[in-house]
Amino acid sequence: MRIAILAHLRHPIAPPFAGGLEAYTWNLAEGLRGRGHEVVLFASGDSDPRVPLDPIIPVHQERRFPGLEHQGDAGLKAHLDEGYAKACDRIAGGGFDVVHNNSLSRLALEPRRLAATPTVTSLHVPPYNALRWFVHASAVPGHRITATSDALLRAWWPEGAPPGASVLHNGIDPAAWPYSPRGDGSAVWSGRLAAVKGAHHAIAAARRAGLPLTLFGPIEEPEYWAARVAPNLGGPIRYGGHLAGPALAAEIGRASVFLFTPCWDEPFGLAAIEAMACGLPVAGFARGAASEIVGEAGCLVRCGDEAALAGAIGTALTIPRTVARARVQRLFTRELWLDRCEVLYALARPAEAAVLAV
Repeated sequence: MRIAILAHLRHPIAPPFAGGLEAYTWNLAEGLRGRGHEVVLFASGDSDPRVPLDPIIPVHQERRFPGLEHQGDAGLKAHLDEGYAKACDRIAGGGFDVVHNNSLSRLALEPRRLAATPTVTSLHVPPYNALRWFVHASAVPGHRITATSDALLRAWWPEGAPPGASVLHNGIDPAAWPYSPRGDGSAVWSGRLAAVKGAHHAIAAARRAGLPLTLFGPIEEPEYWAARVAPNLGGPIRYGGHLAGPALAAEIGRASVFLFTPCWDEPFGLAAIEAMACGLPVAGFARGAASEIVGEAGCLVRCGDEAALAGAIGTALTIPRTVARARVQRLFTRELWLDRCEVLYALARPAEAAVLAV
């Protein structure tokens, strides 16, 4: 199949990844190419040049409009709308069998664009007013909509999802996150260093539990970092930097427990399954999809309760590392995820959907 992947533009689609959405999009492109599909990635022009790329804008938006993602900036909105409009037109005229829409742009959901090219839209964020109506209005025959978790699907449609919407859990390549049979007694945290990810709670809980803790990830919110994280570093609490996949996997695999501290309605939790693949049980907050993703591989407590989180660390440490790895291999592998993507692509195309229905 000839597949267009439409990306979000806040960060480049390139390792080391700024977050789960960038990792998702890159792995989708690479995974589909590995299965013999012809893939074109529509993303910022500074994305990974190893992936066939059609630039939507020359550089990712944070480079030109730093810190304005949630500020309603008119200049940023016009810049993104112009790029997406032209990219959607190129997709419509590009002979694609299907487009996998991972953007947060309303333009890809316009009826004329959905009619031009069979579309699968994946929702990666909780519902918000600027996009909610467009998503709901786009739930028409031939448009397949996915959410990364049951929790996210319910958030978008509290009274029940429409027929064309379903759950598509993220997946990772377990080989890229090698299993380590034992840890060194430390805790680890990985993710975007932003308030919604709650690294400050992980620091407090690790200190209470008496465990060393290393944080990994990009500093997305400098003010949050300066106020809530940097002053609490030192001694057994350290920052390990923003590492690419193999180096990050090696560092995570050395630890004994992963701290997962979402302070928003976490749509999935890619960092958690990466750590679980390495064999780490999880101690964290039961917010958003966390319970659905972690399951028997961890101990989750009420969001924001640092004392309870410290206790959860001790409980998580009693869970065999094989349990965490097995859950990923059963539910969250890249091959299972890609299998489901290919089924969705077929369902989005009327002729193939008719064959599947027989």
